[in-house]
Amino acid sequence: MRRSRKRKLYKLQVAVALTTLIAICTGFLVYTILDQTNSNSSSAPKRETVEQSKLSSEKAEASSKEAKSEPEEEKVTEEKDPESKEKVAQTLTSEDSVEQKVEAIMTEMTLQEKIGQMMVVGFNSKSIDDHITKMIKEYHVGGVILFDRNMETQEQVASLNEDLQQLSKGANGLPLILSIDQEGGQIVRMREQVSPIPSQQELGQKNDPTAVYTTAQRTGKELLSMGFNVNFAPVLDLSATDSRSFGKDPKKVDTLGREVVAGMMDSGITTTLKHFPGNGRSDVDPHLETSSVEANKLDLENSDIYPFKQMIKEENNEQFFVMVTHIKYPAYDKENPASISKVIINDLLKEQLGFKGLVVTDDLEMGAVNKYFTYEDLGEQATAAGADLLLVCHTLENQKAVFNGILKAVQSKELSEERIDDAVRKILTHKLSAE
Repeated sequence: MRRSRKRKLYKLQVAVALTTLIAICTGFLVYTILDQTNSNSSSAPKRETVEQSKLSSEKAEASSKEAKSEPEEEKVTEEKDPESKEKVAQTLTSEDSVEQKVEAIMTEMTLQEKIGQMMVVGFNSKSIDDHITKMIKEYHVGGVILFDRNMETQEQVASLNEDLQQLSKGANGLPLILSIDQEGGQIVRMREQVSPIPSQQELGQKNDPTAVYTTAQRTGKELLSMGFNVNFAPVLDLSATDSRSFGKDPKKVDTLGREVVAGMMDSGITTTLKHFPGNGRSDVDPHLETSSVEANKLDLENSDIYPFKQMIKEENNEQFFVMVTHIKYPAYDKENPASISKVIINDLLKEQLGFKGLVVTDDLEMGAVNKYFTYEDLGEQATAAGADLLLVCHTLENQKAVFNGILKAVQSKELSEERIDDAVRKILTHKLSAE
């Protein structure tokens, strides 16, 4: 009996243990399944978020790379409004005085059009190409300079210059300054197609003013027949060795320089006295590198500057431009080359010497300046210094940079629009007086 009870008790204990074990296992299994389900449901959005974030990041990176590889849209100015162009055309044919015409035209000009008038640019073709078309129609340049690369025969040059004039008048109603360097000697464009032009050194050695006048007049007539209206000559630098110079004597250089101006003017060509304030002392080619003239003010004014000073004082300033060199003159300005020096252009040339005509820089693409300044800075600084015309003779990108440098400086108030207006007023006065 007692053994039977023990057996029953044992069976009961085993049953309870098994039941407990099954309950524990079942509970653990349910917990594991629920935990796994919760884990899956909570981690799915996280994975999705990570994937989306990764995808967004990749898209952003791709977009960034695309933006970097894609060039910025080029900013160009608009072509002149037809109504405004018509007003300019009517003004040009009116019976108003030159001064009245100039003021009327300026009221129709945008800032961009005014800045364009201050630039004289070159291009590479023997006929009108996209480069010069863009600069005339979109940047409104006021002048063009031709080199051998543009010239083949006198007839071809005449046709090209006429086409350029028509392009400009069609774009903004205004004529172009059409220019050239026709000095003589080594600096003769299209040498085989024009009359012989002795070097200034040869003419200076003969010291015959009549021969100088005759040569200049003949050259001027040929230039006029080809459509040019400005010659960047004569050279008034003093030098005993440079073939471009009339010599070392400042009085002789003054005398013979006047004959060039007279001969050209009598032929209908405006001349240019260069390279102010006189770079005959330097043996470094400014096309390649900068240099400095170490002379005091008294020495410079009694020699190098003398021919410029006398002609400015005694001749009609409307008959010639003055081109400023890129050489440095520490006696006047210890930091800046003459072409971007306010002390030399404004204070010395315009105020002290009283020059009332147009001041033009030497080519801003020369090594003497482009190695040390950006083209935007050159545009701004030359204009601020008092230059009225800026020569940029070769590259489209550099021409646009010079233009934009001036524009940005005016828009940021670093350069006054009054300075622009002063230059453009003189440019338009010259153009309308020469018509």
